[in-house]
Amino acid sequence: MQTQLITEHIVEWLKNYAVNANAKGYIIGVSGGVDSGVVSTLCAMTGLKLLAVEMPIRQKADQKSRALEHLKFLESEFPNAECRTIDLNAAFEAIYETFDADDEVFPAENLAFANTRARLRMLTLYHYGQINGLLVCGTGNKVEDFGIGFYTKYGDGGVDVSPIADLYKTEVYELAKYLNLPESIKNAIPTDGLWDAERTDEQQIGATYPELEKIQKEWGTRTEADYSGRDLEVFRIFQRMNRAAQHKIQPIPVCEIPENWRK
Repeated sequence: MQTQLITEHIVEWLKNYAVNANAKGYIIGVSGGVDSGVVSTLCAMTGLKLLAVEMPIRQKADQKSRALEHLKFLESEFPNAECRTIDLNAAFEAIYETFDADDEVFPAENLAFANTRARLRMLTLYHYGQINGLLVCGTGNKVEDFGIGFYTKYGDGGVDVSPIADLYKTEVYELAKYLNLPESIKNAIPTDGLWDAERTDEQQIGATYPELEKIQKEWGTRTEADYSGRDLEVFRIFQRMNRAAQHKIQPIPVCEIPENWRK
């Protein structure tokens, strides 16, 4: 992978898009993970204004420390980067009480509240983005966005641009090394940080990103009959999640009205 060329290409793409949109730069949520670490750095490299925001909601200590370490890295390396923490705990707890959560929360309600965290962060980014003239930059990679739909609709999926959505997770890690990000970010175990109990992406999905990437690269050219053993298990995971995520992956369906009915 030609990391330098890819880096320069994304930075130029981000810069041109913002300039053409008459935006001052980008706002991005920093989670302490490799995706947001790479994307926030690429945004900073445009020379345009970057507002990098940590938005804790019942956050684990290791996630918070990684996010804060990366914010310090951005401020030390890029004079155009402004970093801040916007504590969303009180806002989330108010929503939690307003929605009258059951003391013994049902699995579906657990998932709904996990997605509510992502949507509250999206609301926050768009609020501060609008008042500062900034575009909301997404951090989804190719497997998450177009493979298994591992993101929250109108949460972390609610963005203006997606600069790494054509890169696999393993390629994002390569960019992190090339950009010389803090070790904690380069080695961060993928997690969405949306649950009270620690849940890695692998635990939630049942497969690693390299395993999923192998299936996605062959998607549409091979069938279930072509796989066996662990590859077959991962194929079935990918297939199930891909089918369930079509409402995220495909454009919002529009009910078209026949023209002759308008007369």
